[in-house]
Amino acid sequence: QVQLVESGGGLVQPGGSLRLSCVASRSIFDIYYMGWYRQAPGKQRELVATINNGDRTNYADSVKGRFTISRDNAKNTMYLQMNSLKPEDTAVYYCNTKISSRTYWGQGTQVTVSS
Repeated sequence: QVQLVESGGGLVQPGGSLRLSCVASRSIFDIYYMGWYRQAPGKQRELVATINNGDRTNYADSVKGRFTISRDNAKNTMYLQMNSLKPEDTAVYYCNTKISSRTYWGQGTQVTVSS
C-alpha cells in the first residue's frame, strides 16, 4: 500500500516552466512502474508520461520534447519537469502507480497555463 502526494502546480504564462513532485509514503525502490496523468475540464484523464525502475520512460506525443519524467528513489519522489508550457497543458495532474495489481492515485495538483 502507498499514499501519493503531488505538489508544484500553479499558474504560469505560456512558454513557462513548472516542476511537479510526487512523494510516496514508502520506498519506491522496488516499485516497477510510476506515471503522470492529467485531466482537463470536460475531458477524460490521459496519460502524460511513465517511468520504470530501470528509468525507461514513455511520453504522450503531445508532450514529447517538452516534458521530462524522472524519479529519485532515495527521496521516494517522482518528478515531472514541464517546459514550453501551452494553454492546452492546463489540467489537474495526477501521479499514479501500481503495486501488486492495485492502482494508486494522488489527489492531484492544478496546472494552469494562461497569460
